[in-house]
Amino acid sequence: MTNYHTIRIHHRQKGTYHELQVPEDRYILSFVEQQGVELPFSCRNGACTACAVRVLSGEIHQPEAMGLSPELRDKGYALLCVSYPRSDLEVETQDEDEVYELQFGRYFAKGKVRVGLPLDEE
Repeated sequence: MTNYHTIRIHHRQKGTYHELQVPEDRYILSFVEQQGVELPFSCRNGACTACAVRVLSGEIHQPEAMGLSPELRDKGYALLCVSYPRSDLEVETQDEDEVYELQFGRYFAKGKVRVGLPLDEE
């Protein structure tokens, strides 16, 4: 028997709220889309930051979120395209550029990039 969790999503860019029951064995993004909710996304593979949210409460499982550093995950960020609910959740969408800057700004802001790859700190 599959457990369901209540997911409350604040779509900041549109100023809307959605509350749905999502099974814990389904990706949140694909399930809520099937219920008619439109949220930001791009790759659907956990590699970009288009579907990034900030988890305000609850527990999320995202083993395939390679597009988020461990530091950002520890700060409560998640990628809905590869996230499973593990409890009732409250999340809010993020601006993709904001999350990208948090993740990669430390490299690009310092000018330590050669051919698109961040260099190790010296």
